[in-house]
Amino acid sequence: MRVELSPRSWLELRPRFLADSATLHAALVAELDWEERSIVLFGRTILQPRLIAWAGSVPYRYSGQTLPPRQPSAALAELMRRVEHATSGAFNHVLVNRYRDGRDSMGFHSDDEPELGPEPLLASLSLGATRRFVIHAKKRSSGIASRTLELADGDLLVMGGAFQHELRHGVPKQPGVGDERINLTFRRIRGA
Repeated sequence: MRVELSPRSWLELRPRFLADSATLHAALVAELDWEERSIVLFGRTILQPRLIAWAGSVPYRYSGQTLPPRQPSAALAELMRRVEHATSGAFNHVLVNRYRDGRDSMGFHSDDEPELGPEPLLASLSLGATRRFVIHAKKRSSGIASRTLELADGDLLVMGGAFQHELRHGVPKQPGVGDERINLTFRRIRGA
């Protein structure tokens, strides 16, 4: 299902893109090097409210962090091939967020770093618990409506066009969610 959010921004949701998500979830938990990193937010250093892992042939810089190149695990490499095939993307980096339960979250942000280009294609794959994915316009005057999606186990969300430049997105806390969710965001870093 493709949704035109503005004349320049779109998203596409592919429910149940993966049928073998439980096996892949377990493999990623076991294979990846999970970290809880600090970030500076409003002048304070805090721990990110989630665990992260990554793989990519080039460094990725965001929010004052630099993730150095790292080889993908076997499961991650296979997932990247499957997502590239499904989206016709050419990805060279994946950021993996592990939400241990509904207390873990991701604040509103845009993946609009210059090295991602003017209209980056990002593919976001969800494994595990269903979580809310909230989208709103950077400028209220844009006329772009806010949306909330319930991303379930195996769902693939593709964001394209000017999405990252016109919109912000996040995963709010949901204290009632007791199960874990892993989200993988595939991207192409330019200059590589």
